Amino acid sequence: MKQHKSTLLVFALLIIVSALYRVWDGRPMGFAPQIAMALFAGSVIKNKKWAFLFPVLSMLISDALYQILYSQGLTTIKGFYGGQWENYLLIAGLTIIGFFIKGNKFSHIGIGAVAGSVIYFIVSNFLVWISGGLDINNLPYQRSIDGLVICFTVALPFFKWSLLSTFIFSGLFFGSYSLLHHRFFKGIFQSA
Repeated sequence: MKQHKSTLLVFALLIIVSALYRVWDGRPMGFAPQIAMALFAGSVIKNKKWAFLFPVLSMLISDALYQILYSQGLTTIKGFYGGQWENYLLIAGLTIIGFFIKGNKFSHIGIGAVAGSVIYFIVSNFLVWISGGLDINNLPYQRSIDGLVICFTVALPFFKWSLLSTFIFSGLFFGSYSLLHHRFFKGIFQSA
């Protein structure tokens, strides 16, 4: 039971630290750990229902922090906004990619990081475009192929940071897990 409590404490700390990192002032937009968290949770948490909760809870905490900062005039980023549920579903859905990462293999983790980042980029930006999201001039993207191309083009800097952060945080999460797995997590997670 003590091992189970310490594992839950580790996960609680990981969720809180990741949420705090996401609201860190000055970090490049798109550089966040949530995609890597989804991959990691899908790969190592035995109970798959809980695996979906892991990255979503981190996003919820960070969005609540953003909302508090926004309401105090400390940031221009709103924590809660219309259409946000789509991001939660998308991040939760990326957890499924983690189901296919087996054995803590570098190649599986790398392919998962690329797949998760690309899927998030394509789906999230398509949803921005289709829902009438605003471009850099606060005008709705045109409902045309040109508008869609512009939407994806403007989002490329976010994609670069998202891909880089997914690789870095996946390395941290899976690397730490690999180092600590046999000593602390045995029996809680599936074999890596």
